[in-house]
Amino acid sequence: MPRARSSDPYAALVALRLQNSRLVGAPFATPEAAVQWHGAMQAQDYAAVKWAIGQRVHDAPESDVESAIDCGRLLRTHVLRPTWHLVIPADIRWMLKLTAPRIRAFMSYYDRQLELDEATFRRSNATIAKALRGGRNLTRNELGSALSDARIVASGQRLGHLLMRAELDGVVCSGPRRGKQFTYALLDERAPPSPPLASDEALATLARRYVRSHGPCSVQDFSWWSGLSVSDAKAGIEAIQPELERLELGQKTYWLFGKNRPPRLTEPTCHLLPNYDEYLVAHKDHAPLIAGTDAERLGGAHNLLRAPIVQNGKIIGAWRRTLEKSVVEVELELLAAPSRAVRTALRAQAQRYAAFLGLRLRLVAPAGRRARA
Repeated sequence: MPRARSSDPYAALVALRLQNSRLVGAPFATPEAAVQWHGAMQAQDYAAVKWAIGQRVHDAPESDVESAIDCGRLLRTHVLRPTWHLVIPADIRWMLKLTAPRIRAFMSYYDRQLELDEATFRRSNATIAKALRGGRNLTRNELGSALSDARIVASGQRLGHLLMRAELDGVVCSGPRRGKQFTYALLDERAPPSPPLASDEALATLARRYVRSHGPCSVQDFSWWSGLSVSDAKAGIEAIQPELERLELGQKTYWLFGKNRPPRLTEPTCHLLPNYDEYLVAHKDHAPLIAGTDAERLGGAHNLLRAPIVQNGKIIGAWRRTLEKSVVEVELELLAAPSRAVRTALRAQAQRYAAFLGLRLRLVAPAGRRARA
């Protein structure tokens, strides 16, 4: 990859990540295409993941993303690290087979504290499957009641662990929302059977999905995102290495697909990213995106994952929303005073977010002044 003509050593890297995550360039036609491209998209913040998809899909309102999830074209389950992610039905089984053993091992310490053993999980899985059979979609509390009726203690954290185990064991996944409540459904009734992948093929497939959508990336980045061990992550990258190009930057090695060239970004290219957007959360090291001192000004490394403002791939601040009946208020916090061009670009992005929600925009400018768009 040719060196970018910039004083910033990471300029080409962040431009490529913007392009590969489809925050710039050709958008996807459907929410499912966006999720499949990324492999999985982090989804414990439900409103945030809908906007993460919306930014990458051509003219998709929030209702289109919600419909894809309700209809089962997208499934929400614990599949990486562990936390909730969206995946497409065709990917959920092979991905769980690859990642669930390590998540179960990670959760075993906490399971022991809650007195949950394999016999209890077998009983709870059978009880949950029986309660959901026949296309029934039940909420967390309703499944808790079914477990209690079967004399399985299912209160507090125990219930969460029992339901997560049912997800990891391929018993359940997300069902359609009931109002504002999430439901569970039987995976076998929600997702048609798909051809199994051998473990080495699954590892290579996950690595390929990750590098193409998140690269340039390191082995450590892939390990962090997938929840796999560093040795497994390295094996996955090595399996597809003939397809990749190496980028040495400082003391680190990054990988990207060959013939992948950085886009020429118009100045400025701004994004209001949601909480836990794949552009940030999928990488362990955020040094390419923000200086350490600026990260501390925004509240530290963890807070960087919460609604960052990005200009040409770099974090320049944070934003937050307040929903009212017909208005969304977007408040911006910037690390430095913006130029007129940046203000214009940020206003356009805030307006795009309001349009995604189908609401009017009230923008709170960096100086604290309110402006209507």
